[in-house]
Amino acid sequence: MSSDWRSIKLAEVTTKIGSGQTPRGGKDVYNGGEYALIRSQNVYNDGFSVGGLAYIDQNQAQELSNVEVRFGDVLLNITGDSVARCCGVPQWLIPARVNQHVCILRADPVYLDSGFLRYFIVTPSCQGQLLSLASGGATRNALTKGMLDSLEIIFPPLREQKAIAHILGTLDDKIELNRKTNETLEAMAKALFKSWFVDFDPVRAKAEGRPTGLPAEISDLFPDSFEDSELGEIPSGWEISLLGDHIDLIKGRSYKSDELNPSTTALVTLKSFHRNGGYRPDGLKGFTGEYKEQQVVKPGELVIALTDVTQAAEVIGRPAIVKSDSHCSTLVASLDVGIVRPKTTGCLSTPYLYFLMLAPRYVQHILGYTSGTTVLHLAKDGASNFPLPIGSLPLLNHFAQLADSILRQVDASARQSELLAKTRDALLPKLISGEIRIPDAEKILEEVGV
Repeated sequence: MSSDWRSIKLAEVTTKIGSGQTPRGGKDVYNGGEYALIRSQNVYNDGFSVGGLAYIDQNQAQELSNVEVRFGDVLLNITGDSVARCCGVPQWLIPARVNQHVCILRADPVYLDSGFLRYFIVTPSCQGQLLSLASGGATRNALTKGMLDSLEIIFPPLREQKAIAHILGTLDDKIELNRKTNETLEAMAKALFKSWFVDFDPVRAKAEGRPTGLPAEISDLFPDSFEDSELGEIPSGWEISLLGDHIDLIKGRSYKSDELNPSTTALVTLKSFHRNGGYRPDGLKGFTGEYKEQQVVKPGELVIALTDVTQAAEVIGRPAIVKSDSHCSTLVASLDVGIVRPKTTGCLSTPYLYFLMLAPRYVQHILGYTSGTTVLHLAKDGASNFPLPIGSLPLLNHFAQLADSILRQVDASARQSELLAKTRDALLPKLISGEIRIPDAEKILEEVGV
């Protein structure tokens, strides 16, 4: 650390350290409106999450005017299991307020850069210190204003602070851009699936004598009329069959807590699913127990969640395509996860099945086969009893090729983000502590292509 770095209490370099409020009546009176109400579930160390973001109206916001959020503020969770989680405020979020579980840290721009403050707080050393302070309470984890006022922050001159925040922010910005790009790509594939296999747009166009807007070789794969079926109108010549005619569903392995240990074998668990579908590589659990060969999940295979721990039912039945993992050579499905394998006698590909299982009609069907009070369970035949119209094999193959190309782009982007996140996590404590200087960090950014 250079001699021009300073150590000082947080209260001396901030203009505000204060928690928020909840509108009178609690969450039941969120009226909606243009003002975001930020809660602890929105604040994560790797950025702001829109999940569960609430909105209040102008009158409610006026009552909470003393907890107004400004662009540049740093948000810190101060109670409960999420205590010490921290992020910056996205500009699009303004105007906003925070509830009582979130604290606003407003840097004094004369001394402290807000970006540097945010990154200082998410360093392992500061997180450890905050968690230690929070656990000292009698009933639940909590950080008080006094604790935060007295928190020692170590920082370099303002110009260097800004350079450090810019380097780390550049990595975060690229990760966020990749995330948005992947959302757009998946939305394109979902829209294509819906157009071809749910709304039957090309068939309708041909039946009405309109151009389909597709290349001739693809347009020719669709019929030009409809016929009645148990599902309503479907394209002529398409057949209704059950999903179970085209897939095998293999249930995963039950496990004991003493089998969850660091290992090159890992379990794919419920935590491996994003809400509403999609794969999370950070949900793997090291596993040292036994398993059957058929319970091994190969990279690129499709899995679905067979249970759900929330009544929101945002995971049960949802699909994910498992990716390879650099730390684990073998991945095994847990008891809460089913492996979906296309039958050799069937005609449905993994990309087709993935987007089928994200479609609203499939989701509604699954909910009809779900039971339980605190833990939801999917019936054994829930997925296999789903009826669907099946088009021609050339059409299905063409969609599979298009969707697979999109999913490969998504995967490549996600892998780049993993590398960028590892680079950021490695640089973070070294930059914040002064162990590595700006020119060296800039060279590392060049090496990872940012």
